[in-house]
Amino acid sequence: MTAPSLEVVDLTKSFGRKRPAVRGLTFRYEGRGAIGYLGPNGAGKTTTLKLLVGLLRPTAGRALLNGSDPAVDRKEALWNVGALVESPEPYPTMTVFQALETVGALRGLSPDDIDTEIDRCHDILELPGLGYRTGRLSKGELQRVVLAAALMGDPPVLILDEPTSGLDPAERVVVRSLLKKLKRDHLILMSSHQMGEVTEVCDQLLFIRQGELVARDSVEAVLGRIRSRDLEIEFSEPVTASQLAPLRGLTDRVEPVTDRRLRVTFDGTLARRAQILDACRTIAPVVRFSEATMALEEAYLDIVASTPAG
Repeated sequence: MTAPSLEVVDLTKSFGRKRPAVRGLTFRYEGRGAIGYLGPNGAGKTTTLKLLVGLLRPTAGRALLNGSDPAVDRKEALWNVGALVESPEPYPTMTVFQALETVGALRGLSPDDIDTEIDRCHDILELPGLGYRTGRLSKGELQRVVLAAALMGDPPVLILDEPTSGLDPAERVVVRSLLKKLKRDHLILMSSHQMGEVTEVCDQLLFIRQGELVARDSVEAVLGRIRSRDLEIEFSEPVTASQLAPLRGLTDRVEPVTDRRLRVTFDGTLARRAQILDACRTIAPVVRFSEATMALEEAYLDIVASTPAG
C-alpha cells in the first residue's frame, strides 16, 4: 500500500448567505505522524473534518483521502480511514461488543478478525465490559468505545474530532499514550482547542480562525515562537523566601503559590531556563518543572488572534 495521505485543495463550505464556515483551505500531509488542528470553538474545525469524511459536500474545492474524493465515492475514500467526528453514539440498547461488531462488519472484516480487533481495542483502550449496554455507560466510557470503533481494522488514516472530550484525567493519559504510539505507523489528523494536549501528541500544527488557515508549522517551531516565559516549579519539601536567593538575577519575578510551589517569570530562552533548573536543584529536590499551563494557552490564543488570515 502507498503511504497514507490527506489533502484539501481550496476547500470552502458555505451555509446560506452566512460567512463561509471554511474558506479556501489548502494543505497536504503524506506518510506517518500526527497533525493537530487547532482553533477556538466555531472556527471551522469540525466542518473541515466532516468535509474530509464525506458528511458534508464542499461548496467549492475538494478533500482527498489517500487520493480518493469522498464527495465522489465515499466508500472508496473511507475504506482505509477511521473517523471520530462529533462523537457518534451507538444505539443505547447495543452492547459494547455489538457496537464494535457492527463497525467491523461494515469494514468487511471476517467474524474471526472482528473478534481479534475487539479484543485488541478492548486492551489498548481499557474498555468497559463487552456485555455492557452502551446507553448505561458514562460519557468517558462511551467516548472510549466510539474511539475503539474508529480503530477497528487498524486503518492507516485516523481523523479524530476532540478525541479526549469527556474523558477524566486518567482516561486522557491512556488515550494520549495510545495516540503517540499510533502515530509511528499511522497518519492522524486530530482537532482540538487544547494547546498543551496537542503539542504533547502531534508533530505538525494547523491553526484555523473564522474558517481560514492562519498558521501552520512543526510543533517545535510553533513552541519556539510562543515559548512560555512562565514556569511552575514544585519542590519535594517546603522552601522559605531566604532559600530562593539562587534565583536572583535569573528571573524577572518569583511568585510563591504554596510553600512548595513557585511560579517564576523569565526571558523565555532555553539557556536561562536551564540555569533556573540548576539553581532550583540547589534549593531543594525538584519534583515538577514545567511551562505554566495558562501561559501556554494564552500564547495559543495570541497566535489565533494576531496572525493574519490568508
